[in-house]
Amino acid sequence: MNMFCRTTAVLATFGFFATPVLAEDLVFTLNNFSALGLVEFYTSPAETNDWEEDILGENILAPGMSGEVLIADGRTQCTYDLLFVMSDGQELEDTVNMCELASYTLQ
Repeated sequence: MNMFCRTTAVLATFGFFATPVLAEDLVFTLNNFSALGLVEFYTSPAETNDWEEDILGENILAPGMSGEVLIADGRTQCTYDLLFVMSDGQELEDTVNMCELASYTLQ
C-alpha cells in the first residue's frame, strides 16, 4: 500500500473526515515521531480498570505519520489513560488531561 493510501486509511480510522463533534467529544492529533510503527492504541477513563477497544483496528500509524483522534464516548471527564503498543511489542502507558490536549507525540 503506498504512503497516501496508508495515511488515508489511518485518518479515516481516527475519524478525521467530517464528523459532528459534541461538547463531550475529545479530539487531538496523534504524532508518531518514533522509529517504530504504532500497531495498537487504547484509551480509557482513568478511573476504569479496563481498556476500551483498539482505536487503530487493523491499521498501523507508521513512523513520521500523524492522525486526528476522536474519542466520542459521551463522557464529560478529562483524565484518560493511554496505552500504545509498538511494532516491536513494546507497550507505553501514560495518563493525560484530554481536555487540555491538542496533540500527543510518540518519540
